Amino acid sequence: MTLRKTCHRGNFKSRRGGLCSVERSLTTQTMQRPNKGKTPRRPGPKKAANIDKDPVGVYCRIRPLGAEDEECCLEMISSSTIQLHAPDGLKANRNGEYKETQYSFKKAFGINTNQLELFEDVAKPLIEDLIHCKNGLLFTYGVTGSGKTFTMTGSPGEGGLLPRSLDMLFNSIGPFQAKRFVFKPDDKNGMEIQGQVDALLERQKRESQPTVPKTPSSRQKADPELADMINSEEACKSENVDEDCCYSVFVSYIEIYNNYIYDLLEDAPFDPIRPKAPQSKILREDQNHNMYVAGCTEVEVKSTEEAFEVFWKGQKKRRIANTELNRESSRSHSVFTVKLAQAPLDADGDHILQDKNQVNVSQLCLVDLAGSERTSRTRAEGSRLREAGNINQSLMTLRTCMEVLRENQMCGTNKMVPYRDSKVTHLFKNYFDGEGKVRMIVCVNPKADDYDETMLVMRFAEMTQEVEVARPVDRPICGLTAGRRHRNRVFRDEMTRRMDERGGSGSSVDDTALLDQMMESLPALPRCELLDPADDQTLPRLMEVLERRHRVRQMMTEQFNKSATTLKSMLQQFDSQINSKETFLHDQRSKLSEKEKVINSQKSELERLEKKSKTLEYKIDILQKTTNMYEQDKRSLQQELETREQRLHRELTEKKRMEQRMQGMVTDTKHKWEKECERRVNAKQLEMQNKLWVKDEKLKQLKAIVTESSGSGFPSERPEKPERPSRERDHTRSASPSPLQTAPPVRPTHRRSHSAGGEKWVDHKPASNLDLDTVMQPIIPNSIKVSTPNEKALSKCQKYVLRHQELASDGEIETKLIKGNVFKTRGGGQAVQFTDIETLRQECAMASSRKRHSGSGDGAAHMEDIENRAPVPSTSSNLGYQKRRKP
Repeated sequence: MTLRKTCHRGNFKSRRGGLCSVERSLTTQTMQRPNKGKTPRRPGPKKAANIDKDPVGVYCRIRPLGAEDEECCLEMISSSTIQLHAPDGLKANRNGEYKETQYSFKKAFGINTNQLELFEDVAKPLIEDLIHCKNGLLFTYGVTGSGKTFTMTGSPGEGGLLPRSLDMLFNSIGPFQAKRFVFKPDDKNGMEIQGQVDALLERQKRESQPTVPKTPSSRQKADPELADMINSEEACKSENVDEDCCYSVFVSYIEIYNNYIYDLLEDAPFDPIRPKAPQSKILREDQNHNMYVAGCTEVEVKSTEEAFEVFWKGQKKRRIANTELNRESSRSHSVFTVKLAQAPLDADGDHILQDKNQVNVSQLCLVDLAGSERTSRTRAEGSRLREAGNINQSLMTLRTCMEVLRENQMCGTNKMVPYRDSKVTHLFKNYFDGEGKVRMIVCVNPKADDYDETMLVMRFAEMTQEVEVARPVDRPICGLTAGRRHRNRVFRDEMTRRMDERGGSGSSVDDTALLDQMMESLPALPRCELLDPADDQTLPRLMEVLERRHRVRQMMTEQFNKSATTLKSMLQQFDSQINSKETFLHDQRSKLSEKEKVINSQKSELERLEKKSKTLEYKIDILQKTTNMYEQDKRSLQQELETREQRLHRELTEKKRMEQRMQGMVTDTKHKWEKECERRVNAKQLEMQNKLWVKDEKLKQLKAIVTESSGSGFPSERPEKPERPSRERDHTRSASPSPLQTAPPVRPTHRRSHSAGGEKWVDHKPASNLDLDTVMQPIIPNSIKVSTPNEKALSKCQKYVLRHQELASDGEIETKLIKGNVFKTRGGGQAVQFTDIETLRQECAMASSRKRHSGSGDGAAHMEDIENRAPVPSTSSNLGYQKRRKP
């Protein structure tokens, strides 16, 4: 029996040794093959052209309206088509109807779509590609306030794409994860692999390191947990996971703010005396021409909860602000990167292959782009205006890159794509060059106020769908046989079972060995060969030995019986003790079960209260933020109100000052016009008195003529013309005295202009004026005659006169003397203020006599009187002055 068992164990060992030798030979053959690429997204420098290309997957999600009565400008007409129509108040097209535009997407999600449906259609295929060593890029795009951050992150009870992606990844690779620090980043966008001992030392080193002091906060608020975001019934899992590999997940979180890259997971020590601003990171290119953020923190996580905790740690550092359109507007582009490192197991399925070239790294970038905005609507100022400008500039660069890529693919051109104009496009240029799958979610707000911005977003999405990205190629991990982990597990189970069997039959084996030893202690049997019939010694010797062996066996039997009896009593005693122990354990288990029930009920109640507390803290945080925003709005409105009150006070003061000034001007103008009216009335009275005196003189002359004709008796003879009585001789006047009585007679010589005086004049006579051969000519003594006025002449004089000639209505040339005062200005120059206009016009006596056809004596006498009088120039003034003329 012993030999049979030994042979069985030997056969089993030989079978295992043959299997191990075969697998070691396969491992040796695999290790002798040429080295593969470091990661599946790092081909050689000269990569072959991929024939298969896929367009960028563009999806559309419509946000619900904020109010039911709000006007909507979007309509979902099918599962992939959105119709955009202009709101009321916009200009119609030529046909008189509102212009409606339709846009097609890979799939459109309405306002009733939940987060799980969106995840299964958009992000779930990217997680499966990530597990199968393929890269992915998912980003949200839209105007501010369209729901991009909600789509990516979500809220309690409605987890977004990011927490659901992490949950699916860890649900799929959870049993196959490697221990911490087995995979280690090399700070050059690569991954190193360490042995079990090095990983253990690294873990102990990290545990012994002191924690970095963090920035103190006034109020510790609880972060939302994954259990609050995703229900356990909505958990997803990938079934196509390679069990012959070990996996490790690394996450990093950065933001691009004002075109600078900042690490949101960097633990900087807090210095209360001299706080330091976060340092920006730079982009670098690795040996395979892939872009990465140098010095970025990569955290190894082992569960969904841990990964979500790391994400929320960086989310609290992200820059958000309050604008007119969004209470919590993202002021930067955030990039959350999930990097999955995987390596195959060795031939035995026990440990990871210690070969760096067999490590495959794939990554998924979840990007939340900041929303484009118009400063005319957000009313941004200062730093907010600068942030908005950088956001719009980066989005414009993304649009330009897409346009150039589409043009190169459709027209066959080879224009350079301006990736380097923005950090966003420069970081993800490898994806657009064919290093992974690209998907975009366009978030739109259907309200009518965002119509113009929504139309631009729709055009960009329609253009992006025409860009094609090379399809990544599936690559095998290694050449080892599949099912190594499963065979190793089966082998371990079988070994455990066999060891248990060997442990159960050990007593029988020991008893057999003890029996063999006892048999060897018995007297040895003598030789039993009978060679002679007369031999009488052999049989008695044999009988004696057999009797001694029999006595020894009897003694052994008695000893065995005694031992068996003792053992039996001991077993009975042990059985009684075991029964009592089992009874006690049963009682203790019943009490423990009752305690566990109480503890479970208390735990459930505690979890419920913790969830309630977290929900209330989340609501308190939201209310606190809302209160702070309202307080900021209140302060800004108060400042604006104070500014407007000051402006109103200044306007009222200015208005009172203007009223006082206008009242003074009105008073001055009133006095001026009263004097002017009084002067004009006096002048008019004087003119009427002169006319009345003339008529009286004519009437006297007519009476004298009638008296002389009646006395002479010659009625047919025409009398001589009576001379106009001189004012000096005529003392009997019927009218009031007039200044015309003392005026000297008109002399038939050159008249003297009213400009003659003691002041010095500038006589401006243009070269284009004509010389008139009239007797009456203006003579200005003490004057400087110029054809063009200059500053030198004006500085020497106090008066200015301009001779202007024009054609009158009767065809005669009319001369105007435009007069003014010369005064000095504050700048040191000279200026002229015009005060009077004197008009000189020549009249022909014959022409005026031909116009009169009256045959009355009064008319003839009047005509004779005009012929005997010298021509008098008529005068007028633009400022209302009446010039007196001596007859």
